[in-house]
Amino acid sequence: MSGRKRHLLVDTTGLLLAVHVHPADVADRDGAQTLLAPLGARFPRLAHLWVDAAYQGHCATWITETLGWAVEVVRKARRWVRWPADSEPPPLPSGFQVLPRRWVVERTFAWLGRYRRLSKDYEALPATEEAWIYLAMSRLMVARLAS
Repeated sequence: MSGRKRHLLVDTTGLLLAVHVHPADVADRDGAQTLLAPLGARFPRLAHLWVDAAYQGHCATWITETLGWAVEVVRKARRWVRWPADSEPPPLPSGFQVLPRRWVVERTFAWLGRYRRLSKDYEALPATEEAWIYLAMSRLMVARLAS
């Protein structure tokens, strides 16, 4: 069975707004465009996206120009930078660094990983996996409403 990639659009609390599952041979930026293209009218109040470094460049420009949303690319701190010889370089980052806003979507992936059906690539069709993701997030939201 071939691998797949999941693209999630989540709100600031990590709850799912939209999902798109596609084969692993499709580039991240193309998968993101497929996910986001029909959502401009569906989420009129959406104004800002935090995206991974895989979506920088053409994809971020496309989002800004086509959908009118501000895009902020979350990058890891650079370990190697050029610095003038006559000044002191900044300290190198060491160990684990929390990337701003990145943890929100990573937490959502962790929530989905709790569901056995989503923990591995069991589904034959991407649409079936999308349906399971929506089902799992619906269950999570109902449980939060009940508590």
